[in-house]
Amino acid sequence: MQTLVSWFSGGIVVLSLILAMIVGGDEETISLDKVPKPVLDAVKTRFEAATLTGASRETKDGKLLYEVTIKDEGRTIDVTLTPEGEIELLEKEIAFRDLGKVAARTLEIKYPKAVYKIVEEVFTVEKKEEKLAYYEVLLETAEQHALEVQVTTDGKIINEEKKDSQEDAEINSKENSEKNSDEDSEKRSEEEDD
Repeated sequence: MQTLVSWFSGGIVVLSLILAMIVGGDEETISLDKVPKPVLDAVKTRFEAATLTGASRETKDGKLLYEVTIKDEGRTIDVTLTPEGEIELLEKEIAFRDLGKVAARTLEIKYPKAVYKIVEEVFTVEKKEEKLAYYEVLLETAEQHALEVQVTTDGKIINEEKKDSQEDAEINSKENSEKNSDEDSEKRSEEEDD
């Protein structure tokens, strides 16, 4: 009986892992040298002057995808691609002031006094044609709850996702790292001018 219970429990664990891979597992950070060559080549071709800064992979709806993070003309862009190097999605960081007026107004009404941490334009890519699909905004509400909100250009909120404190810490760490990097660059620039 104990063997049967152990076998059954083990089977459930294995089945759960398989289901997680099929439905969509967690995103896994990987080094750039682990990214397939066609993926890197596609990013370098599309964004010739960009600096590649990071990568991850995940299985979404049973499909393996890679996300390569780049810095291009001073802004962060996440490029989502298939293993064959086909670009499917672009997330381009923008300032809140560059957000479409209708989308910005919707967010200001729904989340008064929010602090906007990250604002991105999200483009779908089909047959190499990029189309602005929606904006993705990471914000902190007045009650200090972190939310990721997707809002269309016409102001319709299509998704809201609460973020946990671990993700908050990672976001704040990323912001501080980028801010420090930008400040270091400015200081070097000032020193060169002197």
